[in-house]
Amino acid sequence: MAKNHTLFPFILITSLFFLWGFAHNLDPILIPHLQKSFTLTTVQATLVDSAVFIAYFLMALPAGFIMKKYGYKTGIIAGLLVFALGSFLFIPAANTQQYIFFLIALFIIACGLTILETAANPYASSLGDPASSTQRLNLAQSFNGLAATLAPVIGARVILTKGYTAAQLSTMTAEGRQLALAAEAATVKMPYFILGSILVLIAVIFAFTRLPAIQTNEDHVASKHIFHAFKHRHLAWSVVAQFFYVGAQVCVFSLFILYATKAGGITEVKAADYLGLCGLAFLIGRFIGTYLMQHFSSARLLAVYAVMSTLLCVIAIMGTGMITIYAVMGICFFMSIMFPTIFALGIKELRGDTEFGSSLIIMSIVGGAILPLAFGYISDLRGSIQHGYVVPLVCFLVVAYFGYKGHRVKVKTEKLMVSAIL
Repeated sequence: MAKNHTLFPFILITSLFFLWGFAHNLDPILIPHLQKSFTLTTVQATLVDSAVFIAYFLMALPAGFIMKKYGYKTGIIAGLLVFALGSFLFIPAANTQQYIFFLIALFIIACGLTILETAANPYASSLGDPASSTQRLNLAQSFNGLAATLAPVIGARVILTKGYTAAQLSTMTAEGRQLALAAEAATVKMPYFILGSILVLIAVIFAFTRLPAIQTNEDHVASKHIFHAFKHRHLAWSVVAQFFYVGAQVCVFSLFILYATKAGGITEVKAADYLGLCGLAFLIGRFIGTYLMQHFSSARLLAVYAVMSTLLCVIAIMGTGMITIYAVMGICFFMSIMFPTIFALGIKELRGDTEFGSSLIIMSIVGGAILPLAFGYISDLRGSIQHGYVVPLVCFLVVAYFGYKGHRVKVKTEKLMVSAIL
C-alpha cells in the first residue's frame, strides 16, 4: 500500500486522523456536560456542533489556498497549531464560565481541523498507488474510528463523573450552585491542555520530517478558480452526499448520550460506555469495509451500507428500550466507510482541480452544523428524541443514491458548457 519511503510519512498522516477523531468524539461528552451546566435545551446544546462545523464551511476555501500556495506540509503544521490554540483556550473558557467562550474555543479547534482534513485526506489518498487510494484512505480513517472508541470512555470518566447531578444542584444555594458549576467547568481544563501539548509536539515532528511530494501526471494543470472544479459532476454529487452524511454522523454520535439516556433509560456514564462501543463498531466496520473493497466495488458497498443504515434508523425511531441502542450501534458500523469513500470517489480523476475539489467536499461538512439543529428541533417539537432520527434516515437515502449512481465520473467539457449557454 505504501512503499518504504512513504511508510513513515503515512504513519504521521494517519496520526492526524486519530487526533481529530479524538477531538470530535469529545463533543458528545461536552454536550450533556454543558447542557447541565448552562441549563440548555436540546437545540441550544447542538450549538456545540454548529460552532464546530460552521468552521469547516468558512475555513475550507482558505485551507485549499494554503495547500496550493504553500504545500501540504505547511498546511498540516498550521492546522496542528491552530488546533492546539483552540485546545488551550478551554482553560480561560472554563475560568469565565460562559457558554459563548466554549463555543469560540470549539470554533477555533475546528478551524485547525478543517486545515488538517483538507490536507490529510487527499494526501493520504495520493500517497501511493492510485488504484488503492480508496482503501488507503479508509485505512487511515480507521484510526479515526479508534479515537471514536476511546474518546467517549476516557472523556466520560474525566469530565462527566466529576460533575453534580441535577438533584444535587437543585438543593444548593445560589452561591453554592455557582461554586459547584465552576468546579464542574474546570474538569475540561486538563484533558484539553494535554491534547494541545500533544498537538504542538506533533507539529514539531512534522516540521523536521521530509514529506514526499504527491504524485501527479504532467497533464494535471492546476485550476485557476474553484468554480472550474464544478465541471466534474461526480464531485458536485459528492459534495451533496458528504453534506448529508456528516449531518447524519453528527446526529448519531453527538446526540447519542442524550438519546440513550432517554430511549434506553440508562445513566450518562453508561451511555458514554455504549458510545465507546459505537466507536468500536465504527472501527470494526471500517476495517471490514476496507477488506471488502478488495473484492467489491467501493461505490456499491457504500450504497448497501447506506440502505442498511436507513433500515436501522426506522428501528431507532420506532423501537423501545435497549433495542434502540443496539440499532444505533449498527448504524455506526454501517456508516463507518462513508466519509472516506465519498471523499475518495469525489476527488477521483479531478487532476488539477484536486485541491479545490477537496476544499469543496470539506466545506460540505457544514451539514454537521445544520442537520443536528433539525434533529433537535424535531425532538423538542415532538417531545421525543427518537423522532429526531428521521433526519439521519433521509441523509442515508441521499448517500445510497450517490453510491448507486451519483459517483459516476462525468465531466462537463468546455464545448458542452458553451453549447448549453447558447
